[in-house]
Amino acid sequence: MPRNAFEKQIGSPTLRAWRLRLRGDSGSTLVETAFSIVILLTLVFGIIEATLAVYSYHFISNAAREGARYAMVRGSTWGQSPWNGGTCAAYTDAGCTATADDISQYVKSLAFPGINPDNINVTTKSYGVVGASACKDPGATSDAPSCNAQGNLIEVKVQYSFSFSLPFVPTFTPSMSSTARTTIAQ
Repeated sequence: MPRNAFEKQIGSPTLRAWRLRLRGDSGSTLVETAFSIVILLTLVFGIIEATLAVYSYHFISNAAREGARYAMVRGSTWGQSPWNGGTCAAYTDAGCTATADDISQYVKSLAFPGINPDNINVTTKSYGVVGASACKDPGATSDAPSCNAQGNLIEVKVQYSFSFSLPFVPTFTPSMSSTARTTIAQ
């Protein structure tokens, strides 16, 4: 016998079916799926960001070696015969000796896709070995002779600020750096 108007209208078997459906745990699947997808996507994006960080470090390492090589072949004797074919209007000209600004411009021009050249910082140091006297770094203003002579050491340090961002994790920016040192050949 129906207890209220709702039971009369729907009927007892239908009401029992609705009660069973409302008591079941079929809605929990949707909630579990939502939590699983959030965790899965965070993990996938974390792997992508870690891969981009390794990619960026590979660039930094390569750029430091290339910058040192660029400086190595453009020492103080590079602009003399038979190498003096350039006009020294830009860092890419053939007959120019390397200054700190030239090395920095060259390294920034090497940027791979996805690397922001504005986040690259290049530091150049020279070490006088020939004659063991005081000398100045490329581009420095001083009366001392240039350390950019054949046989001296050149060191190029490249730093890059990588922006690491993941969903649901605060963004942080680690600084990566790599240093290459070589002997000036010319």
